Amino acid sequence: MKNKLCGIGEALIDFIPEVKGQRLKDVPSFKRVAGGAPANVVGAVTKLGIPSKFLTKLGDDPFGDYIVEVLDNAGIDTSNIERDKEGETALAFVSLASDGNRDFKFYRKNSADLRYSVEDIPTDILDDCGMIHFCSVDLVESPMKEAHKKLIKMAIEQGVKVSFDPNLRFSLWDDLDKLKETVNEFLAYADIIKISDEELEFITGYTDIKDALDGLFANRAKYVIYTKGADGAEIYTKKGSVIGAPGYKIDVRDTTGAGDSFIGAFLYCLLNDEVENLENVDDDTLRRYLDFANAYAANTTTKEGALAAMADKAEMEEWIKKF
Repeated sequence: MKNKLCGIGEALIDFIPEVKGQRLKDVPSFKRVAGGAPANVVGAVTKLGIPSKFLTKLGDDPFGDYIVEVLDNAGIDTSNIERDKEGETALAFVSLASDGNRDFKFYRKNSADLRYSVEDIPTDILDDCGMIHFCSVDLVESPMKEAHKKLIKMAIEQGVKVSFDPNLRFSLWDDLDKLKETVNEFLAYADIIKISDEELEFITGYTDIKDALDGLFANRAKYVIYTKGADGAEIYTKKGSVIGAPGYKIDVRDTTGAGDSFIGAFLYCLLNDEVENLENVDDDTLRRYLDFANAYAANTTTKEGALAAMADKAEMEEWIKKF
């Protein structure tokens, strides 16, 4: 069975403050953690027990060495990660409010990941994959954007499912109209769309997810997953089902990677059950997947960092027993 996940996009270093509740300019010291949304998603799937691989380019620098080491230790196949002497590994400095929410400052003007190109994608990369996943940070005009298009084209031609979480980062785009245009262009390729309550209006023009569904389902999408933070999530299917699952009430320490861990856990469920036809999954099963994804994201927020905070399957089984 082809059930590996292939992620593509940015991997970077998040520098998170040693003390929460300060504005970024006032933070005196930081701790480094490996991150990047698509890398986090791949990490969640891998930690839960499904093999995965990641496509990106990192600087030939110590930060790139660290990321490869962290991804390796998580069990991710890093053999297709390229290294670059001209570009640098991206950095993000994060300020955590007292409620665990974040503010970002990115350093990626000469980021190596944006130099990843169509030519860097191996022709056999998807031979053992059941799904690909990507986000929007690396969809700025660059060789990496074209690499996304190539990988998506390969996936569609080979019957590999396509998952897209826009995961908007406004500060990385000079033109927000271009961001909206690009996200909507790539939504058309996705079988699975994850969109948050904070992103909905910007992407679709609607404040109510139900009003946005016709547009979101206009192309390939079979599932639209709508996340609402602590209030849980809903999944809408192309055949008309609406399934909701409440959030978990926990003490939040850090929301970094929460959305990534959510979609990673959901994709893990699909891959673990070797789902071939998304439209054949019954509502009860989707509800179970959604509840597990909520639980996994909640667990991630009880610890600091993103990939490093994500639990393995045994840890999750023990944690869920508390509820």
